[in-house]
Amino acid sequence: MRTTIDNSVETLSRGNVLAKECPSRSILKHVTSQWGVLILFSLLEGTYRFSELRNKITGVSEKMLSQTLQTLEADGFVLRIAHPVIPPHVEYQLTANGVEVAKRVEGIVDWIEHNLNDIMQSQSDYENHHKY
Repeated sequence: MRTTIDNSVETLSRGNVLAKECPSRSILKHVTSQWGVLILFSLLEGTYRFSELRNKITGVSEKMLSQTLQTLEADGFVLRIAHPVIPPHVEYQLTANGVEVAKRVEGIVDWIEHNLNDIMQSQSDYENHHKY
């Protein structure tokens, strides 16, 4: 990616997910983890309280939901909104970058859901072929 500043061309570096030391690899892991995908996908629908997300994403523990939300917040994908009331009222929503990455995740989810029968047939064929 290049940008022009004061009539000069400055090259901006980008990540290399294939390089072991590149931070893009850990960010990819955060986004594509089981809970990361489901949280990003869920938050595309709007703002949710913690308990609403926990109920929406069945099977996630409070600990994993909390940890994943914190990680996605640290990456700049999720915004945590704490309202100054008693008891505490905390909501989560996507940031602009969060919406962008969540839409890409949504494309993968949509593709999987539309091709689920073919995928399940492939899994069955594989299992039947590799039984000993």
